[in-house]
Amino acid sequence: MPKDRLLRLDKQLIVRAIVCILSIMMLCISLTSAGPESTAIKSLKQWFAAESDKRGVLKNTDIPLSKTEAVKAAKLLLQDKISRLRKERLTEWQAKEIKIGNNVMRFEYRKFGPMSKDGRSLYISMHGGGGTTAKINDRQWANQKKLYKTPPGSLYLAPRAPTNDWDLWHKPHIDKFFQRIIEDAILFENVNPSRVYIMGYSAGGDGVYQLAPRMADRWAAAAMMAGHPNDASPLGLRNIGFTIWCGELDKAYKRNQVAAEWGKRLKDLRDKDPQGYRYELHIQKEMGHWMKLTDAAAIEWMDKFTRNPFPEKVVWKQDNVTHDRFYWLGVPKNSARNNAKVIAERNGQVFTILKAEKVAKLIIRLNDDLCDMDKPVKVIFNGKTIFEGKVSRTIKTIQQSLEQRFDPESIFSGEMQVTLSGELKD
Repeated sequence: MPKDRLLRLDKQLIVRAIVCILSIMMLCISLTSAGPESTAIKSLKQWFAAESDKRGVLKNTDIPLSKTEAVKAAKLLLQDKISRLRKERLTEWQAKEIKIGNNVMRFEYRKFGPMSKDGRSLYISMHGGGGTTAKINDRQWANQKKLYKTPPGSLYLAPRAPTNDWDLWHKPHIDKFFQRIIEDAILFENVNPSRVYIMGYSAGGDGVYQLAPRMADRWAAAAMMAGHPNDASPLGLRNIGFTIWCGELDKAYKRNQVAAEWGKRLKDLRDKDPQGYRYELHIQKEMGHWMKLTDAAAIEWMDKFTRNPFPEKVVWKQDNVTHDRFYWLGVPKNSARNNAKVIAERNGQVFTILKAEKVAKLIIRLNDDLCDMDKPVKVIFNGKTIFEGKVSRTIKTIQQSLEQRFDPESIFSGEMQVTLSGELKD
């Protein structure tokens, strides 16, 4: 063999040896640096290796995780959640009928165009009617099914309200049904969790006024057509798009007047908070309750919005239907109160609670999209630091986050609970 070729081979062998040694060194470093944290991932994998009905209690869930381990744990837990839910929910999605408690919600949907690489958008469109007969509400539903066309790559879904009451779209069970519809659409139609929209006409518009703010952390944008807000508050709309369409001559229940008033309220909110409350108001001249589909322009406007699951500022105003979680904020189970309000913002590693009414304890949920969890965080309330320190990522928190809400784009790996006042009593 020529001498120069031998030299080339020797050099190649040396390079390969060096690469091999470096790889082994890096592996050793990663294993030793992981320390006890790798035990948590090992326990999780062993737990998943067993049949789901024979798994027992998952161990080592409180062991702190590295960022990489938290990503791995979230991926494993998410995949398991998806697998379980697909088995549990397939029948209801195929039947287009969901039952929760004693209520049943039927729905129909249409797909428009091929799905984009980011998944489909979902438009939930609520029919009118309300406090009338089932036959009339069925007719309203039939009309809503074909009323609008949504953008290419979208899913247009028209649900049938479970009841025939005047407030059929903002009763407490509606929130649960819509959470379920969103989850099922993610599971079976590859809907993008951050491109979900809500809209509705007449009584359906009533529902938009109510559901858009109280479930704002689920929507990218909302469109209200010819409805009435009743006792709803616009405060929770801070981080979504909201558009109002109403006929100039739609005087029943003062819909036209109230729509203009809400437009003014949203303008005032945006003037005080220019980074939030993106809205449009359309009072259609010389039109009554029926706007001749001019309101369909709202769909194109909504399509410009994508949900930010981790906004820098959150305005949470509880309705008479309460929730335990809103964006990265939460309250302990069974402690949510009607009309409670929290305003909080994040600046880097610092969380400032600007206002808290009727809230004794507040949960702040974290992940590495929201802040750097390898560094300490600080919570300030009433000018005082009420928490300062590092918050651990744990399997327990990831698991709880997914169990509380199946939302692949909003999984939290750590949380802290802070006390704002003494226990509240009614």
